[in-house]
Amino acid sequence: MTRDEFHRLFKAPGPVVLPVIHVLDPAQTLHNLAICAGEGAAGCFLINHDFGVGAFLPIIEAARRAHPRLWLGVNFLAVPAAQAYPRLGALQARGLPLDACWADDARLDERSDAQPEADAAEAARADSGWQGLLFAGVAFKKQRPVAEGDWPAAARLGGARLDVTTTSGAATGVEAEDRKVAVFRRALGDRPLALASGVTPDNIARYAEVDAVLVATGINREGDFHNLDPARLAALLRATRKLGGGAVR
Repeated sequence: MTRDEFHRLFKAPGPVVLPVIHVLDPAQTLHNLAICAGEGAAGCFLINHDFGVGAFLPIIEAARRAHPRLWLGVNFLAVPAAQAYPRLGALQARGLPLDACWADDARLDERSDAQPEADAAEAARADSGWQGLLFAGVAFKKQRPVAEGDWPAAARLGGARLDVTTTSGAATGVEAEDRKVAVFRRALGDRPLALASGVTPDNIARYAEVDAVLVATGINREGDFHNLDPARLAALLRATRKLGGGAVR
């Protein structure tokens, strides 16, 4: 997928805002999905920070049934993409397709020519029949550290193997360094880049060349890990629209 294709998909010229909902239960999830839809977010991600995949799956199903047309992605926390694909394929086969999978670790190694884990994941994806997009972490928080000198190679590898290369700051809620984003942007060329930490309505202008932001802390209610603040989300959406130049790429 190219940057142009990505922005045409969302009909958005600037950074695409994808709120991340830290799921607790069906009612809390549906409440936050209604905020996303009501404020006009392009889509959102669900993530299971507090419990296992088995309990997460019925909530995903309820979310998809309640919002059949909303662009919806999931992050099975700490589950590699290769293990997520069979679940995504099974949901799709039941008429409950998910638009994206976000994995914190792309399982790529910029220090090597061989990529056995990524190869296995690609085979699992093909076997599953799932047809969504993969957002996967490269030089990502809480994963194997990538030396700054290796950022260009890591980004290029992500661009060659992933739908949307996704990077972050040093930790949840921490802004990404400007130089890191600049290095990734140059190395990725016409491939899309997502950023998944530290974005707020006040700093989004620094990240105008990022294609998508996966954001929770910066738009959640003050001191609340699990619930979006409609006013903060609206402010971020207004700010990104100003960055888009008024036309879809």
